[in-house]
Amino acid sequence: MILVTGATGSIGRALMRQLRHDGVAARALVRDEAKGRALGGEFAVGDFDDPRSIAAALNGIDRLFLNGAGAQPADGEQPMVRQQTAIIDAARAAGVDRVVKVSVWHAHEGGRLAEGAHWQIEQHLKGSGLGWSVLQPSGFMQNFVTGQGSFSADGNLVGAYGDAAISYIDCEDIAACAATLLTGPRGDGETFLLSGPQALTHTQIAEKLSAALGRTVRYVNLPADELVAALTSQGLPPQFAEDVAVLMQGVARGVPAPTTTAVRDLTGRAPRTFDDFLTAHREDLAALLVAAHR
Repeated sequence: MILVTGATGSIGRALMRQLRHDGVAARALVRDEAKGRALGGEFAVGDFDDPRSIAAALNGIDRLFLNGAGAQPADGEQPMVRQQTAIIDAARAAGVDRVVKVSVWHAHEGGRLAEGAHWQIEQHLKGSGLGWSVLQPSGFMQNFVTGQGSFSADGNLVGAYGDAAISYIDCEDIAACAATLLTGPRGDGETFLLSGPQALTHTQIAEKLSAALGRTVRYVNLPADELVAALTSQGLPPQFAEDVAVLMQGVARGVPAPTTTAVRDLTGRAPRTFDDFLTAHREDLAALLVAAHR
């Protein structure tokens, strides 16, 4: 049986649907019982910071899908590192055979925010003695419908990406790659860089959003200091805002631009395009922009 953490997120929900469709036994780890019931399959209520609940959820589990949004750092601490390394240790104690972990694109030592945190977790996993596979996806297309795509109050895109292109990926494709690794022998001891089929600038993304929504969406590029000011005005800690701006500047230098063949290699099909994504999520995106404009 497979335990899916982060089961109510964009990747986890898609993975649970696919495993259920394929007749694979899977258990979702959720914090809210009502959300667990809404998934329509077996679930366990637990919390990353509650070792007893994690141990109970891992009972009878052979493979673990390790995913979960990192909490905003407080005073430099990354709770995700503590939480996920503890789950890896609990998985080893429970006799789990293999862990498939969702990381971030080119996680590296000393990286800011999630880049450095995921690198630490990857190292712990690789040294745990468990079988492992790591997925390092590029930016999520779903960020544009979950409120994390940096829309301004008037419905325009804002950021400090310049003319850099990003190979955004649909979370459905990340889930499909995870399902392949969780249900078969492929990928043990390997790291996979996952991308969409094309790299797009945010100006191009704004044009696609305009066509899909029937209204003009512009991309507004901000200097790093203005972006930091905008983020801190929304209540983010200054250091966190500065780290976000630095990461965007890294993107502006083209770090996430390349596309890869990993999705096709693992699933046998091409990754979804941004146009495919917009067609599937047009109503969600329109509702988000209406809410942002209020």
